[in-house]
Amino acid sequence: MSQDVFHTMREAVVAQLQALLPDLPAEAFARVLVEPPRDPAHGDMATNAALVVGKAARQPPPKLAAALAERLAASGLVTEAAPAGPGFVNLRLPESLLRAQLPVILAAAEGYGDGRLGGGRKANVEYVSANPTGPMHVGHCRGAVVGDALAGLLDKAGWEVTKEYYVNDAGAQVQALAWAAYWRYLQALETALTEEEFAAQVPGGLQYRGEYLVPVGQALKARYGDALAPGALPADPALWLDTVRGFTIEAMMAEIREDLAALGVRHDVFISEAELVRDGVADRAIAALAEKGLVYEGVLEPPKGKLPDDWEPRPQTLFRSTEFGDDVDRPLRKSDGSNTYFANDIGNHADKLARGFDELMQVWGADHGGYVKRMQAAVKALSGDRPVPLDVVLTQIVKVMKGGEPVRMSKRAGTYVTLRDLIDEVGKDAVRFTMLTRKADAQMEFDLDAVVQQSRDNPVFYVQYAHARCRSVLRQAGDPAPGELADAPLDALADAAELALIRRLIAWPRTVEAAAAAREPHRIAFYLGDLAADFHLLWNRGREDATLRFIREDEPEATRARLALVAATATVIRSGLRVMGVTPVEEMR
Repeated sequence: MSQDVFHTMREAVVAQLQALLPDLPAEAFARVLVEPPRDPAHGDMATNAALVVGKAARQPPPKLAAALAERLAASGLVTEAAPAGPGFVNLRLPESLLRAQLPVILAAAEGYGDGRLGGGRKANVEYVSANPTGPMHVGHCRGAVVGDALAGLLDKAGWEVTKEYYVNDAGAQVQALAWAAYWRYLQALETALTEEEFAAQVPGGLQYRGEYLVPVGQALKARYGDALAPGALPADPALWLDTVRGFTIEAMMAEIREDLAALGVRHDVFISEAELVRDGVADRAIAALAEKGLVYEGVLEPPKGKLPDDWEPRPQTLFRSTEFGDDVDRPLRKSDGSNTYFANDIGNHADKLARGFDELMQVWGADHGGYVKRMQAAVKALSGDRPVPLDVVLTQIVKVMKGGEPVRMSKRAGTYVTLRDLIDEVGKDAVRFTMLTRKADAQMEFDLDAVVQQSRDNPVFYVQYAHARCRSVLRQAGDPAPGELADAPLDALADAAELALIRRLIAWPRTVEAAAAAREPHRIAFYLGDLAADFHLLWNRGREDATLRFIREDEPEATRARLALVAATATVIRSGLRVMGVTPVEEMR
């Protein structure tokens, strides 16, 4: 039997509709869906078949829905088929069909819900990609969790996924980082130079003053002694800048990898912007665009509103991004001939395309929302005859709260809450689950007090507790193997709460597919919350000991059926938590 009952029912609906409308081509049925109804009281499933086929069939959708409902009811596949609204049909499934899915779940184990939507296509998911200028902070944390969960979701739904981190190690920010690290190096040497005296000589001022660079300065001293500080201080940057910059970036990236590992995030590939620039990847990409007639020399339009006093038109090399849906053409090179950041980013995406990916996906902060169109335009232009879509998920800011007040800074970073602070406070799993309890582009408050509460209001606890309760029942029964429960006589599962739980379980494959298609991993957290609620409802019924309601010596066959239901529930919870990168707990105190 198929893992996805919704796919099975869609095939049945299309077959009945084709029998009604034999003259319609197959493509007329492409938009037919079978989904959970908005109101569970209406049935187990609903289809839009008559609504989307009505125009091609030249029939009023309500009339076609009535005919389709009549055929489905007569087929025996459903116990009820009722036309509704402008062309929908609500379906109710036989209880025997619901119960028959439990052996399917048990046989598939955590592979239940593995989808075919991705079709084995190669997807590159780039996320985090923070500048290596300091410790990971809470904003990075949300992007890391969303990106990692998206990668897990796509893998579950049938994509071949590569998880990538693009290291922004070129440009002015890493230059400023090198100067800041050099100051900490001078401190380690115990020079008489004051911070103010040093900062006065730094181009653009001393930007990074957090204590996290103190160990870097000490490590530079241990490696190079005073060789980077000859004569008057600060020494000529030509004598130390490249060395200190490379050393500091390497140190920062090692720390970033450690922070991400503490969160359970491990990328497959790290790509260096500086290396792509040195290898000429961006220049070759620009040349390829120029060959297509998509690059020209021009003058940017003046900024909207009142012009700055020093504004003057300057010639620049521009990309015809408006031909691919962007608002304006975008500069690739500045008037001095150097590449813009956008040009280097084009090189990054050209590199991905050269590695043969079928789909590109990225997770960015919401402040980069204005950058999406131009990057999608560049990928369209670069991919040419083999169109490769670029999907961008935007994440909003996170406010960390404790005691009803914002937590504003870290002792170590000096200006913000670090990722490691958050993990140390509540644990990796709580951080990951909580970050997925809101849609990525919605602002959220991360309440440190709420995340550690053991109550229904805490979704992390609520889902983990459901799994722990399942495991408690199964241990009490001697931990039967799935094969021992697969042939249990399931007719004993007739209680409304038991059937409601089964209905939720069989929605898991459909949930995976829908969440992957929408690039919305938060749907998995929502689903698990609903599944946990259904299980807790069954657990809390009556006044007797909950375990005894599942295990009764006087009802051996019914007990096996209930244990099959419990085991299937635990399996699906584990499957969902695995997508989220959260470790299920075996017991809770």
